[in-house]
Amino acid sequence: MATVDPAEPEADLARSGPALVALRPDLAALGSAGIDELLATVADPKQPAARRHAAGLRLGELGDPRIGAGAATRANVGPLVPDMVDVPAGITLMGIDLDEVDRVVARWASLGVERSWILKEAPRHEVPIAAFRIGRFPVTNEEFLAYVLATAPAERPSGWGHGTFPLGAANQPVYTVSPEEASRYCAWLAEATGRPFRLPTEAEWEYAATGGDGRQYPWGDEWDPARANTAETGPLTTTPVGIHPRGASPFGVLDLAGNVEEYVADDYAPYPGAGVVDDDLTATHGASYRIARGGSFARHGDLARCARRHGWYPSAHYAMGFRLVESVNVTATP
Repeated sequence: MATVDPAEPEADLARSGPALVALRPDLAALGSAGIDELLATVADPKQPAARRHAAGLRLGELGDPRIGAGAATRANVGPLVPDMVDVPAGITLMGIDLDEVDRVVARWASLGVERSWILKEAPRHEVPIAAFRIGRFPVTNEEFLAYVLATAPAERPSGWGHGTFPLGAANQPVYTVSPEEASRYCAWLAEATGRPFRLPTEAEWEYAATGGDGRQYPWGDEWDPARANTAETGPLTTTPVGIHPRGASPFGVLDLAGNVEEYVADDYAPYPGAGVVDDDLTATHGASYRIARGGSFARHGDLARCARRHGWYPSAHYAMGFRLVESVNVTATP
């Protein structure tokens, strides 16, 4: 029988209600704040986490200007173009050394992490990366709504209760859609905008998260639950994108750890020189399944590691989102 990641957050669910209630004073204090003040609050790492969260929620209510070029909830709104970050060409360290596998397993042993889960990350190897652009944030509910309206009947995310758009979470990551639907979204947006949007490769995603130096987390090698929306300290639901500025990657990309897991373009395959690792994901999906990266609000810090290779389980505890990249055409200088 297939096993799933342990430490399901049911025992912590009582924390999510009080965590959200605790936002009320900040929501009240920001009730008359303008868009510019809210944007500044969200991006200010010196602001308390609750204040940034409340500011993000208010932006979602008012229409977050960081999300595309307008509000998809208005009539006759077309596709929303994401804020993209330029990532230069380079060589990235991908994965971990084989002798690091047991250390990682021991570090997260309290969560029941199994060696097979981590073994998929080895061996560490170098991958050349061409220049590309990547979404500063994962795709949001607001962006996905534009797709649903334009392509109905599109697949409705499980994060939309009873298939209804979550008005209070417009600027929060969409979840859960299938990897095929994520790819269809990319193709639709590419056709609608004339820009080569697609899902990132595994190597591109890891490079965007680490800057190429093989760090454990987008911010460095030490786990810090204050820098990401994971089950350790988060409200056990999605949060507005970008409210953890201290969790940014070296390129300034946000939410690469926590909030929602992110599909990449690649199906699972062993790294060069390694064999196929059979684990709970292959038992669930077979030898081939779409890789997801980055962890989520419902999972712990072990899954938020930059090198962690995961995938989707048919469970509400697995919040699967995605973000976009686009290729950059480089013209040689004569």
